[in-house]
Amino acid sequence: MKINYDRYYLTAKEMIRFVAEGLCICIIVNYLCYREVWAFLITIPFIAFYLKWKREILIQKRRDNLRIQFVAAIHALQIALGAGYSMENAVSACLVDLRGMYGEETAIVQEFSYIQNQLRVSVPVEALFVDLANRSQVEDIQNFASVYAIAKRSGGNLGAILDKTTQMIEEKIETGKEIRASIAAKRMEQMIMSIVPCGIILYVQATSPGFMDSLYGNMVGAVVMTGCLFIYILAFCLSRKMTEIEV
Repeated sequence: MKINYDRYYLTAKEMIRFVAEGLCICIIVNYLCYREVWAFLITIPFIAFYLKWKREILIQKRRDNLRIQFVAAIHALQIALGAGYSMENAVSACLVDLRGMYGEETAIVQEFSYIQNQLRVSVPVEALFVDLANRSQVEDIQNFASVYAIAKRSGGNLGAILDKTTQMIEEKIETGKEIRASIAAKRMEQMIMSIVPCGIILYVQATSPGFMDSLYGNMVGAVVMTGCLFIYILAFCLSRKMTEIEV
């Protein structure tokens, strides 16, 4: 069965967890900015956007995991080809190794199981790798599929191609890890700065009761707090964008 990497279906556990998180955010926003039942009801649809955001994060995470697992698959293919297997038989040998490393439910095992089944009905292996590349939209897999298809047609050295491809992907993965490690402190700062405005409001309310009462229970205060909330969301999105670096 083909995996659609543009979609992710939340499990019941994930759905309950994310809905609860979204509901908590709505409660916090209402308490800090409005303290009105009507405002809480208006923020409820935000949960749908929160679920969509979480789903996109999980989609990207699945693609990142597939890229890392694909490196292990190429290593296994290299070993099988070095032992004299054809690429078609190497896929079967590779699948055994992948099942031992990752288990049956992982994306890479499901993909190579699908490739193995399609090879049994004489679908060309290069077409299957191209199909995987197109569905996954992972750049490294796309590069591998393109190079492999050209090498298969021109009779290139598949072992050397696999070795070079593996080296390039591993270098990109290591570079990504180094970048994430170098900006880890900035990510932490971003998270802290995202919490600070909420902390300031709570601090003022705790130390100076009644100081902010004029902002609640009236339309002018609601408009002011809505503007502040909009600026906060914009700043949060920009800070998240600045700390997301693609390799």
